[in-house]
Amino acid sequence: MNDLHAAAKRCLDATEPADKLRLTRETWQAFLAGDLHADPAASPPEPIGPPGRPAKPQLVNARQLPQRGLGSDEGRAALVHAVAHIEFNAINLAWDAVYRYRGKPAAYYRDWANCAHDEARHFALLSDRLAELGHAYGDFDAHNGLWEMAEKTAGSDTARMALVPRVLEARGLDVTPGMIERLRGLGDERTVAILEVILREEVAHVAAGTRWYRYCCERDGIGPIETFFTLLRDYMGVSLRGPFNRPARLQAGFVEEELDRLAALALAG
Repeated sequence: MNDLHAAAKRCLDATEPADKLRLTRETWQAFLAGDLHADPAASPPEPIGPPGRPAKPQLVNARQLPQRGLGSDEGRAALVHAVAHIEFNAINLAWDAVYRYRGKPAAYYRDWANCAHDEARHFALLSDRLAELGHAYGDFDAHNGLWEMAEKTAGSDTARMALVPRVLEARGLDVTPGMIERLRGLGDERTVAILEVILREEVAHVAAGTRWYRYCCERDGIGPIETFFTLLRDYMGVSLRGPFNRPARLQAGFVEEELDRLAALALAG
């Protein structure tokens, strides 16, 4: 089978992390070898539903997640677990972007298949670190915010590219430097090294979101900045948290006007 959309769906549907990582690696390698192609005439995607995921972690409202300090092994394990959960969701988000949106340039599918492969590697690094801390993925509760936004934006590639990579995933660019600083102060260089890899590579993932968001805007003849803030308001209201990592966001394709307006929205909220 050489249908990239079907291969992406198999990755998306895999429930066990080990299977999802293996299928992701195999699909990326087959794509690089030229064995998989996106067929614009493929049957339409199925309506979006929950992705393949294990029975645990239990998904709860974000407000129900306890706040733990980083001074204990348990607190650090909870932080690593929270980041691992984001990365696990990001694998699914990247494969859904490949599966759901048809008729895109080949570079679009390369970007998101590559992103899925990166996120799988990040998840594996974090899982190994969790094991060193005496835990495994699923040991702590988690929330479903990233996938809920994927479901809300399933019918619009423009909204998906604007809001998942450029808002929700971009939040990692803002908060990870602070995590690194606190963990370094505690002497946890093992976790710091992993977060530094993730931070560096997430810039490229947010940049892919920017690139394909602007592609959608150009295709539809709409202004990217005004449309971004309209989508932000329509899908998320105006509840935004700052501060924003301006250097990393500029590297990921944001422009100064966007960052000024985001900062003003966060201040107003």
